[in-house]
Amino acid sequence: MITKSDKRWGITGHIVMIILAVLALAPFILLVIASFTEESAAIRNGYSYIPEAWSLDAYRYIFDQWATIGRSYLVTIFVTAVGTTISVIISAMLAYVVSRKELPGRTILLFALTFTMLFNGGLTSTYITYTQIFHIKNTILGLMVPGLLMNAYNVMMFRNYFETTIPGALMEAAQIDGAKETTIFFKVVVPLSLPMVATVGLTVALMYWNDWTNGLYYLSTDSKLQSIQTLLNNMNENIKFLQQNNVGSTFSSLDMPSTTIRMAIAVVGILPILVLYPFFQKWFVKGMMSGAIKG
Repeated sequence: MITKSDKRWGITGHIVMIILAVLALAPFILLVIASFTEESAAIRNGYSYIPEAWSLDAYRYIFDQWATIGRSYLVTIFVTAVGTTISVIISAMLAYVVSRKELPGRTILLFALTFTMLFNGGLTSTYITYTQIFHIKNTILGLMVPGLLMNAYNVMMFRNYFETTIPGALMEAAQIDGAKETTIFFKVVVPLSLPMVATVGLTVALMYWNDWTNGLYYLSTDSKLQSIQTLLNNMNENIKFLQQNNVGSTFSSLDMPSTTIRMAIAVVGILPILVLYPFFQKWFVKGMMSGAIKG
């Protein structure tokens, strides 16, 4: 039976969550509004939820470069799709291995995974390894490989999910029926792990989509393989440079809305993720709750 105290707590909880939701949405709403604000008004009054004047100048400047931006979108989509798929497969396969308690050397593997969560070789050694040993500089692999090798946290998420959610008796039954480990993994474990696959997949996809550092490190500035985030970051840096060195030039604030274009760039970069996220939210929440349980 629901008491008056329960109702009061329920109402209070709803009010608190509504306030938190509004606070979470407020910065993004300001971001979108600021991207449609006239440059001179933004410089004069700063960003506001009710701007003095509206303008599409920032988006006009971006879409004037759409041939280049469109190519970068295709590069980003390819890198995100392929990189996420391979990364999830690698993480899930390693997690399946370390989830088998009868595996010889399992403790050593778990220690190695945990160690990588705490320490790494640093940027210099990583750069030298990828450019001088694997030779990924100025190739599509430069955007993919540095983020491809499994993240130890994702492996642990998969491992906890396998140990706490997949019935051991089910895998034993498959073994009795003559199934090999590969068959058990792809035919039994993976189909039962779709929430965790979606969770880790979305996390990795967000990493790939938002990454601009790999393009900065491993691609030249004139490369046609630049991702959308790298390209937009370079556009922003170029605009700042031209604004600071445009003495006697014909550029005006209308041609290069350097203040509002930062907001427009952020909107253009994040829009596809905002469109896709609602379709993955159900699986994402379920996977996070299940994978966080330590076996």
